[in-house]
Amino acid sequence: MRGASEMVQLPLLLLMGHQGSILLDKDGKRKHTRPTFSGQQIFALEKTFEQTKYLAGPERARLAYSLGMTESQVKVWFQNRRTKWRKKHAAEMATAKKKQDSETERLKGASENEEEDDDYNKPLDPNSDDEKITQLLKKHKPGGGLLLHASEAEGAS
Repeated sequence: MRGASEMVQLPLLLLMGHQGSILLDKDGKRKHTRPTFSGQQIFALEKTFEQTKYLAGPERARLAYSLGMTESQVKVWFQNRRTKWRKKHAAEMATAKKKQDSETERLKGASENEEEDDDYNKPLDPNSDDEKITQLLKKHKPGGGLLLHASEAEGAS
């Protein structure tokens, strides 16, 4: 008996089949290979997927027959395509939610500023509280020092 390092590697036998190639190992057993679908088959599968995300047995059988595929191939293709669709759909929804959340925050911030500015933009009542006027001026004027009433200004000089 030979050791693992002395094992002879036998070449794999390649046979060309209807939907791709069939590989046989050294014992003549079939090895699993992925089928390759033609552009026409993929186009037809995608068009069908656009119309319906799930195929019932008879629909799947008709589509498989018309495309020269097995029902199992069509079934697995649809399963894989639904998974891909869900992932893409979930990513798009997450992006849309982030965009909506940031827009909501932006509008919320803008409305808070508008509420604050409402007091500043309203005409002032000459009899209103002087402290309120002073606060509004400090808030909206750089270096907003005290603004003296005309009679106070004359008395200060």
